[in-house]
Amino acid sequence: MDQVLLVCDGSSLKNGSDNSPAAAAALLEWRGKRKIVTEYIGHGTNQQAEIVAACVGLEQLKRPCRVKVISDSQYVVKTMKGEFRRKANHEFWSRLDSASGGHRIEWTWTRGHAGHPLQEACDKAARRTAETGSHDPAFMTKLLEALPEVVD
Repeated sequence: MDQVLLVCDGSSLKNGSDNSPAAAAALLEWRGKRKIVTEYIGHGTNQQAEIVAACVGLEQLKRPCRVKVISDSQYVVKTMKGEFRRKANHEFWSRLDSASGGHRIEWTWTRGHAGHPLQEACDKAARRTAETGSHDPAFMTKLLEALPEVVD
């Protein structure tokens, strides 16, 4: 099984308001390469965007992998570990369950905005996508180029 690092983050720019553009981003690292994928989800909450961020990363994987998922969302990490009950966002959890199928996943929490370079890049990617309403390839390339080198 391939080993993949997946760092993900979601962003809802006006969380809780009637106009809250939201997006999700995932940074995948495997075999010495990196890739950022994003998804604009339209009106949504931070919690929904965080769930979708894990989905978009896992959905990129074409075969079963060992995946270390790093998220700054305790909501996502603790729910996927079975520590929180699913009380809402059932359609988003269903998508994540489907995306997780076949993989061996280690769910890991990191504090947001605490200097983790890959998590900070994901945060910027999600915010940019929420602001513009679409994936910005040039911006994502700049984010990747600014990161420390991959260590195999």
